[in-house]
Amino acid sequence: MWWFQQGLCFLPAALVIWTVASFICAYITAVVLRHVDPLLPYISDTGTMAPERCVFGIMLDVSSFLGIATVYVRYKQVEGLIDDDETKLQRLNLLGLVLGWTSSFGMCVVANFQKTTIFSMHLVGAVLTFGVGALYILFQTVISHFMQPLIHSKTTYRVRIGIGLWTLGSIISMFISSVIMYSSLPGVDVPRKLHWIPGEPGYVAHIVSTVSEWSLAFSFISFFLTYIRDFQKINLRAVAVLQSSHLYDSHHGGIASPHQSRTSETSPLLAGTT
Repeated sequence: MWWFQQGLCFLPAALVIWTVASFICAYITAVVLRHVDPLLPYISDTGTMAPERCVFGIMLDVSSFLGIATVYVRYKQVEGLIDDDETKLQRLNLLGLVLGWTSSFGMCVVANFQKTTIFSMHLVGAVLTFGVGALYILFQTVISHFMQPLIHSKTTYRVRIGIGLWTLGSIISMFISSVIMYSSLPGVDVPRKLHWIPGEPGYVAHIVSTVSEWSLAFSFISFFLTYIRDFQKINLRAVAVLQSSHLYDSHHGGIASPHQSRTSETSPLLAGTT
């Protein structure tokens, strides 16, 4: 059995690979068509013009779905591993689920509201994706702290701390450099500025800001790599409860179904085993 066939580890792996692919595809298309400069444009700039914005939007929508699924599996796994009387961990786990889903929804907003069209909504999406996403990383790291070393190793906990610090440093760097960039370009419509000339006002702050954004994106994505080994040890299933042996609105006097006595069906999807 290959590693990606064990449990549900294909989910975080697919999330990381697909999201990175969406960034790369949008970047290559935007650079080839000369819609952005080759040297580290904003990720959002690579998904601003057609046709790359179409590909960028579709691919990030898929990433959003994969994120929702991955966050849910993580929630169910932690729920199954902790005891019922561990109220603090249960609350942290539930809040982590809400934060993770909110961050995934933010990714969808970023993908479908380009910065050059509705900048305010694009900014809201970015805050939801990375700001709330940073809180999700924090909550999951705290949960890992309480679960180690009995449930998983200290190494996993330390790696998640490292990624969390990487995310925090990227956010701080991006915020400071963005403030400096905007303050040095009064009267300039910065969200619509896709091309930069070395040496012009705000160029250095712009480069620092774009480097920070790419760093932030990859730190956020990298956190889900730590789920791969954990997800090798979980499978979920859905249970379908049949309310009747037929689909008529009222009693049907036809031939009884040979499956009438069967009350449920199962499939390996949602509610499960670790």
